[in-house]
Amino acid sequence: MQINPYLAFDGDGAAAFAFYERVFGGKAQCMTFAQMPPDDGPGRDALPAGWADKIMHGQLVVGQGMMMGSDGMPGQTRQASRGVALAVSADSSAEAERIFAALSEGGKVTMPMAETFWAHRFGALTDKFGFDWLVNHLKTSPTG
Repeated sequence: MQINPYLAFDGDGAAAFAFYERVFGGKAQCMTFAQMPPDDGPGRDALPAGWADKIMHGQLVVGQGMMMGSDGMPGQTRQASRGVALAVSADSSAEAERIFAALSEGGKVTMPMAETFWAHRFGALTDKFGFDWLVNHLKTSPTG
């Protein structure tokens, strides 16, 4: 089993996937609402003007996991996720520092990178798209 985050964007999904692609590497695969078959759900013909190029579904494979997401339809604004953060476990302190710095661009650092009792490096931030992140380089593996 694998649990993957699915992020809801407010019309800026394409920019977000391009940003995360730059931060984490890999290649995002995104489908727009225009690529949706006309008879699937509300259909392409029912889309509001200017919405055809928004992300209907996107995914970015990162290591063993996958991050997915989409733009909500107009009027379906995203609500902040209370009590949820995306956690990244980097393989080195240098990688954790790089990821943290990249995710912080245009965002807000809530806890600067520092050593903790569980991690060589740990930091917390909210990125420019409003998502909370926890970046770690753990001292020991959580699985042993």
